[in-house]
Amino acid sequence: MKEVVLWSPEEVTGWLTDNAVPEYCEPLKNFTGRDLINLTEEDFRKSPLSRVSSDSGQRLLNMIEGLKMAHHMEAHKNGHANGHVRAGDAARQNGFGAALKLNGVPNGFKKEMIKIPMPEPERSQYPMEWGKTFLAFIYALFCFVFTTVTISVVHERVPPKEVQPPLPDAFFDRFDRVQWAFSICEINGMILVGLWFVQWLLLKYKSIISRRFFCIVGTLYLYRCITMYVTTLPVPGMHFKCSPKLFGDWESHLRRIMKLIAGGGLSITGSHNMCGDYLYSGHTVILTLTYLFIKEYSPRRLWWYHWLCWALSMVGMFCILLAHDHYTVDVVVAYYITTRLFWWYHTMANQQVLKEASQTNLLARVWWYKPFQYFEKNVQGIVPRSYHWPLRCAALARGRQVKYSRLASDT
Repeated sequence: MKEVVLWSPEEVTGWLTDNAVPEYCEPLKNFTGRDLINLTEEDFRKSPLSRVSSDSGQRLLNMIEGLKMAHHMEAHKNGHANGHVRAGDAARQNGFGAALKLNGVPNGFKKEMIKIPMPEPERSQYPMEWGKTFLAFIYALFCFVFTTVTISVVHERVPPKEVQPPLPDAFFDRFDRVQWAFSICEINGMILVGLWFVQWLLLKYKSIISRRFFCIVGTLYLYRCITMYVTTLPVPGMHFKCSPKLFGDWESHLRRIMKLIAGGGLSITGSHNMCGDYLYSGHTVILTLTYLFIKEYSPRRLWWYHWLCWALSMVGMFCILLAHDHYTVDVVVAYYITTRLFWWYHTMANQQVLKEASQTNLLARVWWYKPFQYFEKNVQGIVPRSYHWPLRCAALARGRQVKYSRLASDT
């Protein structure tokens, strides 16, 4: 293993990334290995290191101390034992030949090496906590089902388009309806969901990222239930063919809800022909949220991939309006709420100081702050964009050797 003092700036950056502290890559990009191990607490009180984290660099300093200790042991394990020159090295230094057999130490005591297995330290900065992820999934599933029930209920309250004509919309006045445009929107959405699913499979910290996705999407659909129920808008176009009203037939309600859930709420599957779920657009939520997660948790160098997903998202939202299946305000409100909730959540998750309720942390007043604390309190810092193969070879796992610490014992 190369000595720390000989590390280049690129090797320092690689070590920071591999040890899950990528936030220090930018301020320490010109640091060599010698500069790294010479960092002190005083350096973290000055700019730019003082602005990186709220722990005054204690986590990185502890890691540097561990790095120094590991390299000290590496440097001494072959040439020294417990800080003393080994007998073989001493004999060679005193001019004795290699043929001399050393079978003991002074006073006739025999020297043996005892191997003690040392357990590998667990990475506790980003615990998986699959139980919390399952709870987040149940929350998202409940909100999705609740939204579907609300759509069915609101459908019964929508006034007939013959009685209440569509509201005026500036976009509809300038663009004629394109019948097939909404299918393009849903196809783009399915492509983005597929890309995000493949990317999620390759993520190393998929449990934490899944938890965030479920929490955000569940909250977005819960907000949508509220706005949809309190704001019942007329259909945005005379072309709509809404399902007939059921007038309290709860058995038919249940069948309609199950059909909508089975079809994923998509018109392209023929499962969604109800009216009333306009403010705000659920299709815009999925188009925007999948793009945001794809961009946030993929390598920055894949700029072409980010632009492709952005184009799919933007074209999908434009096609919603081009099909006249949503008012312009439905799409704008959905985009605004989705992006803000995503940015707020991740800003709070990336800053340890915002995970603690205090008089200066006004974000602690939002209703979802307590669940947020529960899900994120054990996550330390920014989750790295690390990838690995989801199916690991069992032979590789068996091939891992147990690490030992060598201690000299005089018997």
